[in-house]
Amino acid sequence: MNILFFLTPKKDVEYIYDDFTIRQALEKMEYYHYSMIPVINKQGKYISSLSDADLLWYVKDHKLNYSLMENTALKLVKPFRVIKSITIDKDITDLIELITVQNFVPVVDDYGNFIGIVTRKSVISYMAKELNVDINDDKKQS
Repeated sequence: MNILFFLTPKKDVEYIYDDFTIRQALEKMEYYHYSMIPVINKQGKYISSLSDADLLWYVKDHKLNYSLMENTALKLVKPFRVIKSITIDKDITDLIELITVQNFVPVVDDYGNFIGIVTRKSVISYMAKELNVDINDDKKQS
């Protein structure tokens, strides 16, 4: 099964550009309640994904206040964990190894252009459906 079956398209995913400032990135992540967000360049290429921890550790280590965050380029922040992307021609067996260690997997085309993400939730929901397991039953949650 092709991974496009699980794809959340770029138009439905929040992301940040690599020329953002740290303040812009933190504000967007706060607004959307993201703990990690894809980073792309202005040409649409996937660059990396940054976590709130990556940003906050950078702020702490460099003793940045709010005004310094407004003027500090996001490109200076190096991710602690590398979030690997996958190309659109892969199938679910290629996705499994990544999705077990990442909350989402960025999906790129043959040219490295960001086209969306596959979330762990979408894969688990599909597997539960295939196994005929109801994971949305409120009575099962305690």
